[in-house]
Amino acid sequence: KQDKGFKYSARGVAIQQSSWADRSPLHDAAFQGRLLSLKTLIAQGFNVNLVTTDRVSALHEACLGGHVACTKVLLENGAQVNAVTIDGITPLFNACCSGSAACASVLLQFGAKAQHGNHLPSPIHEAVKRGHRECMETLVAHGVDIDQEDPQHGTPLYVACTYQRTDCVKKLLELGANVNLGKRLDTPLHAAARKSSVEIVVLLTDYGADPKCRNADLKCALDLATPNSKVEHALLLREGPASLAQLCRLCIRKHLGRSCLYTIHKLHLPEPLENFLLYR
Repeated sequence: KQDKGFKYSARGVAIQQSSWADRSPLHDAAFQGRLLSLKTLIAQGFNVNLVTTDRVSALHEACLGGHVACTKVLLENGAQVNAVTIDGITPLFNACCSGSAACASVLLQFGAKAQHGNHLPSPIHEAVKRGHRECMETLVAHGVDIDQEDPQHGTPLYVACTYQRTDCVKKLLELGANVNLGKRLDTPLHAAARKSSVEIVVLLTDYGADPKCRNADLKCALDLATPNSKVEHALLLREGPASLAQLCRLCIRKHLGRSCLYTIHKLHLPEPLENFLLYR
């Protein structure tokens, strides 16, 4: 059963509140995914853009609940797709918070801004933080900068490493994310070493992460690894120069550029070589 006593935190998460007086039946129906009730209320004349004192709309609620049918009905009846709460939360952010790629896709079809710059909480960072890979891929397909550096959280790849979202790390790297771009001088490899994520450390180094990069404290990833850990061992194995095969792969991918990685199959290379370039 859904808990009705909540408000939105600064990051779009539902938290408890004492007053429910400013919410409308439309908000209730949207959040609980009651499509028939929602349609009935709209037909009775309820304003789809009615907001609470925190400027939360029914569309925010539908997206937070991950209810794509309700989301679509609201948008078809004029709901503001880029409505912003007092905390800067958009419906698209809520869709990424709930992990609903379907809601995110519908919002984008109706003109949602996939990227707002640094003045509003970032949907792609929220999707990656929670491990919602499909939402992340949907946003990237709609032109979100894969290397967008949020002042508070760093790049999406850095966030994925910080929260140990291995699937998101792998996909971001496949899509051509800058492997050495993190949060200011702290690289994704620093974050992975700090979190003792062996699989992520190996992924990053395979994609060309520089283990010699030093952060603001002049520490490299190896300095942050737990002594005698698997992460330390993995980093020690990668201290020397990369193999010629690895250098060639990185060089070819760099020259192709992010936008051309999908065209590798058009080069008509032998299958083993194509798989090698695509990390398969």
